[in-house]
Amino acid sequence: MAIQRITPEADERVKRRALLAVFITIFVSLIGFGIVIPLLPFYAQRFQASELQIGLLFASFSVAQLIASPILGEWSDRWGRRPVLILSLLGSAASFVMLALAPNLFWLFLSRLLDGFTGGNITTARAYIADISPPERRARNFGLIGAAFGLGFIVGPALGGGLASFGLAVPAWAAAVISLLAAGYAFVALPETAHLAPAKRPSPWREMPALLTRSAAARLLWMNFILWLGFSVYQTTFPLFVAVRFGLGPREIGYILAVVGLVGALSQAALVGRVVHALGEQRTLLVGLLLNVVGLFGAAFTQSLFLFYLLVGVASVGGALALPSVVSLISRSATDAEQGRIQGVSGSLESLARIVGPIGGNGALKYSDALPYAAAAGLLVFSMWLALGVRPAEKPPRPDGQ
Repeated sequence: MAIQRITPEADERVKRRALLAVFITIFVSLIGFGIVIPLLPFYAQRFQASELQIGLLFASFSVAQLIASPILGEWSDRWGRRPVLILSLLGSAASFVMLALAPNLFWLFLSRLLDGFTGGNITTARAYIADISPPERRARNFGLIGAAFGLGFIVGPALGGGLASFGLAVPAWAAAVISLLAAGYAFVALPETAHLAPAKRPSPWREMPALLTRSAAARLLWMNFILWLGFSVYQTTFPLFVAVRFGLGPREIGYILAVVGLVGALSQAALVGRVVHALGEQRTLLVGLLLNVVGLFGAAFTQSLFLFYLLVGVASVGGALALPSVVSLISRSATDAEQGRIQGVSGSLESLARIVGPIGGNGALKYSDALPYAAAAGLLVFSMWLALGVRPAEKPPRPDGQ
């Protein structure tokens, strides 16, 4: 049976169904991811893992993604978004099975490496949306991925915490089943896109130096790296920061993270299209970064818990505006045949930021609880400076359709 292929010129109802299928696929897969990740230290502690080993366990996923993202992006250009997305979901399912059955710490590392090496669901979904969205609609549609991400990380940890009362293996098995369901749904409901990659071109790793130095996307890619570096610094130090500054425990921290995730998800779903229509992508990116800087710098020094909540909310809205805008600008810098490759390289740099950021952020906590947040704000100021040099895209039409 021939696979249906869609383009930006396809009927609006067809594109809406495809976008809904991408949203559901990513949302369901991230529920599985969100079930397991908060519990990962407890899996490691079963095998007497040290704090350093637990940190390396988290980093191993990002190291694998750093290596694999450009390759998975190239595969999605060559063979299609749909098979690579399904492969990523099946890889996650297999990694969660390994996690549930792991007899020692070595197998835990193998499970995270497998998930990282096959973890192309987000970058492939970005390329998919770029394929079916006219350039002026991309920022709004990319916001759907962010919304799915945020909602998945609200539902997943809550579900994982409840299932953990039946034993630590139960959440891992549940995550595996959920990932398989997401893969099955993608196989049935997700049409392929009508993109066409060149038959032969150099490997993505051979082309990466040129992409990062001489291409039209170079400034955007580095700006995105700095942006994610700042995000990863404050996100990974958040639990210790609020524990030290305000004396909050795991339950209160979980509630805050759930609210922050909900604010971000709602902002990406409801705000991005309207703000991009009013300001354009570059200005929306700058506004989002400015909100982040204000929120993080203020949060670094406030002693009021109520004011801290407000400032973190401001930063969350800023991230919701900035991330889809920069992804859309990056997608505009590449041809239709290069969407998988450019998103893969971008994803690789994001993984590098998620390796470096936690190390630097948690190291900075030794000197001052305010330092990681102030440093993150400083990084985002630098990202704003880079964004000022980006040529603005044409102002999109009203967000009344896809």
